[in-house]
This record gives sequence, C-alpha cells and structure tokens, in this order.
Amino acid sequence: MAYEPVNEWDTMMKKVAAFHAKHDFASHNGHDMGYRLALTIEELGELAAAITKGKPIDECAEEMADVLILLMGHSLAMKVDLKSAFETKYERIMKREALQGRLGIRVTEYRPE
Repeated sequence: MAYEPVNEWDTMMKKVAAFHAKHDFASHNGHDMGYRLALTIEELGELAAAITKGKPIDECAEEMADVLILLMGHSLAMKVDLKSAFETKYERIMKREALQGRLGIRVTEYRPE
C-alpha cells in the first residue's frame, strides 16, 4: 500500500482497506454485497439492541463504529468514492424542508398524499 492519505477520511479508508487486505476479503467472498448487507443488518440489530436496552454509551459507540467500518468497506468492495457521494448527497439534503412524521422529523423528498 504505497498510497499516502492526505486527510483524516483518507486515513480512515486506508485503515479499512488494510483490514480487508489482512483478511483477504476479495478472495474469500468478503466483497459480495449480499453477504455484506446481511452483516450490516446484523450490526444494525446490535446497535438497536444496545440503544433500546440502555447499554452504556461506549457500547453504543462501538456498535456505531462497526456500522461505519462496514459502510466504508462497502465502498471499497463496490469501488465507490464514498466521500464524494457524501458531499453530493449532503448538498441535496441541505436544500430539503423537514416534515413531521408520526414517529419524528423526516428530511426527505417524499411527500405524503
């Protein structure tokens, strides 16, 4: 890995790439998106359980980190520039109005009929 990160995001992505390389995800079905989505659902369930069971914040934070690392890994597996996608999406969502739904506030293009 001769690539030198130029900012914090790049440093984080390089760490996730090193994790993928260490375990040779590319050669062991670790980049299959069906499998990766199943792992993501599992990790989201662990995060939800930590929150709904009132576990300590550090345990919730660890579950959030698992989800973030998986999402960053998805971008590696799919060869997606996640930072660029984030910036593009952020520009769009900042132009949206908030809606009050039954369960809370939503910021979406969806408009109920």
